[in-house]
Amino acid sequence: MGNPKGFIEIERKEGGYRPVLERIYDYGEVEQTLDAKDRKLQASRCMDCGVPFCHWACPVGSKMPEWQDAIYKGKHQDAYDILTSTNPFPEFTGRVCPALCEKSCVLAIHDEAVTIRENEASVVERAFDEGYVIPKKPSFRSGKKVAVIGSGPAGLTSAYWLNQAGHEVTIFEKDSKLGGLLRYGIPDFKLNKKVIDRRLSVLKAEGIHFKPNTHVGVDISKEDLNRDFDAILLACGAMKPRDLVVEGRDLDGVHFAMDFLSQQNKVVGVESLNTTQISAKDKKVLVIGGGDTGSDCVGTSIRQKAQSVMQIEIMPKLSESRTENNPWPYWPNVLRTSSSHKEGCERRWSLSTKRFIGEQGVIKQVEVVQIEWQSVNGRMTPIEVEGTTEIIDVDLVFLSMGFVSPVQEGLLDSLMVDYDPRGNVLTEENITNVNKIFAAGDVTTGASLVVKAMRSGRDAAEKIDAFFK
Repeated sequence: MGNPKGFIEIERKEGGYRPVLERIYDYGEVEQTLDAKDRKLQASRCMDCGVPFCHWACPVGSKMPEWQDAIYKGKHQDAYDILTSTNPFPEFTGRVCPALCEKSCVLAIHDEAVTIRENEASVVERAFDEGYVIPKKPSFRSGKKVAVIGSGPAGLTSAYWLNQAGHEVTIFEKDSKLGGLLRYGIPDFKLNKKVIDRRLSVLKAEGIHFKPNTHVGVDISKEDLNRDFDAILLACGAMKPRDLVVEGRDLDGVHFAMDFLSQQNKVVGVESLNTTQISAKDKKVLVIGGGDTGSDCVGTSIRQKAQSVMQIEIMPKLSESRTENNPWPYWPNVLRTSSSHKEGCERRWSLSTKRFIGEQGVIKQVEVVQIEWQSVNGRMTPIEVEGTTEIIDVDLVFLSMGFVSPVQEGLLDSLMVDYDPRGNVLTEENITNVNKIFAAGDVTTGASLVVKAMRSGRDAAEKIDAFFK
């Protein structure tokens, strides 16, 4: 610990966001960064606690106190080496991770946690700027070949560790560019796709093979996979969206959120679309679902010049601070307001959608009703509040209620892997019921955090390496 009084003398300082009236006119990253002097001061606030709860909360086990100290002492390459010893892609988590570490920081007891996520992003950006992010080619090759199906955070992470272990890795991706959720699910204003391409160039130089535009099970058969590879890793995510089965669901203008977001990301990335683009321009937009994906729909709609944007959530509005039954150091179940919400959005809670109303096959209105959550036979159940039904005028609706499972039809069914009761691929420590087939990330858990998928990818790489040995 470079400055034992840092947490007393220095207040928490964040980089903040670009001005609203500037950022809503482009898709550039909204977050700003602190200068080197301020970043050093922020790193000095780490207390090097006897029990590092930040490390305990981090799925990839990042050694926060060690690399915070390295930042403070000006040992920036050491900071990068320590950081990447557990997380090969801190430029991703430094931008899109909800920072479980910060919520468990001892200073978070007083809402003054160390700015760990921002510090992480600064470490890796400096590493690229100063040229010490260099390809690490394995010193030997085992002769074993691994097929990684899916290039999201789980697939990329597993591919990295497997390649470093000396195995020959090929990543198959059905889309035209690699990145999975990182590229097509997260808007550019949160994660610039040049950041992904920069890392992919390093992975390619390290010897990992990329096969984009290759839909496994369609363009390449399971027989080919079994013949050509010694192990197969399923890292294809959980992309089956939760639908809303109500009257009028088939009206034109009602879309799944991910269809909207992936289209806009392709437009920004100058990729061709195989269908007409969904546009929010001059429209009254309703986003159903209060999570991160819904927030991304809000920000994207605003950038497309929507007339108005409303986001509704079936759950009640959360407290802005921890409640007594949600103590530190556990994850705070509190109200979250994103940069997109601050750009102009009406938010409402405890609303259930009853039906969609249209004219000549096009969505025009949505009927909603206020609900109360009550315990019925020991289970919390939404109960409609009498007399609270209302009609909302809309031109465009995005369903952002999460994902139910991976897409089973096609590849997964053909491989004859088992599923758990929720429809995810059933594994025991990343191992499926089928010989030499492993699985990692959302395909095994359902939709979750990027950082958790990365941990799962690392664990799967360890299991495959052990399988070869």
